[in-house]
Amino acid sequence: MKHIYAEVITIGDEILYGQITDTNSQWISAELDKIGIKTIRKTSIGDQKEAILDILKESQERADILIFTGGLGPTKDDITKKTIAEFFNDTLEINPDALGNVRELFESRGFELTEINRQQAAIPTKATYLNNAVGTAPGMWFNQNNKIIISMPGVPFEMQYLMENEVLPRLRVHFKTPFIIHKIIRTVGIGESFLASKIEFWEDALPQHIKLAYLPSMGQVRLRLTGSGDDKEKLKSEIEAEAEKIYPVLGKNLYSLDNEELEQAIAKLLLKNNATLATAESCTGGYLAHSITANAGSSSYYIGSIIPYSNQAKMDLLGVKQETLENFGAVSEETVIQMAEGAKKALKSTYALATSGIAGPDGGTNEKPVGTIWLACAGPNGTVARKILSTKTRLVNIQYGSKAALNLLRKMILNENL
Repeated sequence: MKHIYAEVITIGDEILYGQITDTNSQWISAELDKIGIKTIRKTSIGDQKEAILDILKESQERADILIFTGGLGPTKDDITKKTIAEFFNDTLEINPDALGNVRELFESRGFELTEINRQQAAIPTKATYLNNAVGTAPGMWFNQNNKIIISMPGVPFEMQYLMENEVLPRLRVHFKTPFIIHKIIRTVGIGESFLASKIEFWEDALPQHIKLAYLPSMGQVRLRLTGSGDDKEKLKSEIEAEAEKIYPVLGKNLYSLDNEELEQAIAKLLLKNNATLATAESCTGGYLAHSITANAGSSSYYIGSIIPYSNQAKMDLLGVKQETLENFGAVSEETVIQMAEGAKKALKSTYALATSGIAGPDGGTNEKPVGTIWLACAGPNGTVARKILSTKTRLVNIQYGSKAALNLLRKMILNENL
């Protein structure tokens, strides 16, 4: 089984300057993956002839497919087409089909077809024309020594049209590609290094054609199993069999096998138990509520949030006692418990989450440094609280605190050992 490798090259000074974000290469890689083509490198270069010529020479030694986006506009700084023609020792000629498409687009919009726009239809004579029905810059397909070189405009919706209607169908025909199957296992509440040590024996025993990748994010680690082979159904069965071996080991840290976010997994638990949720946020300032309500259908289980940033608001809105704040402070187990219980009572929910901490970058002390966060979850069977220590970065503390609070709720619903 021969793997087919692709390299994606985005062209444009604006990408290198950080003036626009390159979303093209991510989208292209995902689509190639679906048809069994592996992207081995992504490169961004400027609008310089030498850079384009160099990458054309270098990339053919690494990849079977080179996909370029950008630099096909009508202005003088768009030099991709001329440079590719030079690389192939070729000349540009007006392609009748491309010209017809450009003329039709301009006439449909009531614009005059100028000479500069007419030149949009000029492509190298050695190129196969790829019809861009949603724009004026045609795509180009070259086959040299069984290396496929593709050039498309950088405008995302034009590139996507060409990929879906011209490029991917041609690649499927040209290459006999293996099937690539992914399975995502989501974990929470365990760091990447601890997780790796815990499942090392399983990882080392994986078959050679099944690979494991660790994809850490805020408070979570995704495990991605990737297999490649000629028999799709057999490959699926093999990956499932390997995944099942690790589920018991992951235990309470495993929260989803469906590649869903933590908020989505919790939504299922709440709906299954006909339960509702409320939040009381101090240090997370509404971020927790935002992450919950970002999911469609959250109104079925989410009641609302109280954001008592000041101590007075904690007392007035949640019933936190003044002596609790005076004796233990706002960032304390005692306070966060009263916040959770107050939110549960005030909003009449089944469960309530509360957060109180020192997000930073200022406000920390020796006893309570920046990143100290107290979490509490009040439920039908009582209230539990946990302290976490995060970083000195404010946004990270807010995000990590929110994820940790959600995990505390998940464990309480499941009656796990807290």
